[in-house]
Amino acid sequence: MKDPQIITPEIIENGYSFSAYMKLIESLLAENKTTGTDHSEFMVDYTKLNMQRMKRLEKTTLLVEELREQLEKLRKDMVWVVITEGWCGDAAQIVPVIAEIAKNSAKIKLSLILRDEHPDIMDQYLTNGGRSIPKLVCLEAGTLKELGSWGPRPAAAQEMIMEAKKNPDLSRDEFIHKVHKWYADNKTLDTQHELLEKIREWDS
Repeated sequence: MKDPQIITPEIIENGYSFSAYMKLIESLLAENKTTGTDHSEFMVDYTKLNMQRMKRLEKTTLLVEELREQLEKLRKDMVWVVITEGWCGDAAQIVPVIAEIAKNSAKIKLSLILRDEHPDIMDQYLTNGGRSIPKLVCLEAGTLKELGSWGPRPAAAQEMIMEAKKNPDLSRDEFIHKVHKWYADNKTLDTQHELLEKIREWDS
């Protein structure tokens, strides 16, 4: 059973803003490290690619009109807690979009927390039994009552990944390329539209 008080005010306050999260990753990369405990060459190199992706998305993400309009009429004050890591490719494609949404509403407070530093929280939000990230948990400000969650990725990407995992001939590099090509072709639209539906649900 889910612990309703697993995300405390202290965890939210100690979480990262998007800019602080980016600075953290950059400072770790300067030491040839990434977030978490695996500082292998592959993980560090992949994190460098993720930084490029996030910086690009930070500059280029434009919210669809429908989403902007929904944000303007939000009634509830919300806290968005996002479970993430610098080495996660899906997080690199999604966290900047979440940050852009939060930036466009005074009703949304964003707090990014690292998965491997909060295994107890992560284990409340598993996907098919796995610790897949990013995971967005929406809480009502003040009470911290959970309004819902979303993630780790849009439904179409999740379906593609589940199918790819069934293919034993697909190498890790091919798998990664396929995933990021999907994100590039989709131009954040599925992420935005799914979050729009969630925001409507959470604000009702």
